[in-house]
Amino acid sequence: MTTVRLLSPFVLTFALFTLFHGTSSVGGGFQGGVVAASVVVMFAFAFGIEDTAAWLRSGGLLGLAVAAPVAFGVVALAGIASGGAFLQFDLLPIPKASVYATEAIELGIGATVAAVVIVLFVSLAERPSEREQP
Repeated sequence: MTTVRLLSPFVLTFALFTLFHGTSSVGGGFQGGVVAASVVVMFAFAFGIEDTAAWLRSGGLLGLAVAAPVAFGVVALAGIASGGAFLQFDLLPIPKASVYATEAIELGIGATVAAVVIVLFVSLAERPSEREQP
């Protein structure tokens, strides 16, 4: 438990580093999202899958799961809002707009991938009797 508590901030930092390096080197949203999800998996092994699953049922994972489509939609429509075309970044009033737009999409992809990996892990790890019955 102590090791997980000490390591988790460093693993999350590495996840963000990997996520934001997608535009300039190896990395990106998928890889960063999987590394971020590994922190929750570490917590599940350290503190118990049942407790982790109960903690995750708060509904925050749904918001993370829809982050990529929302981020892409916002970035794609920002060009239209600036008087340009769909996905036209050069009209945005910020420097290096295409880099920041790509980073926003990568952040959304990372959040979605992390949420999906966490949901899959918890769904597979729970005993059948603990799953919610319809």
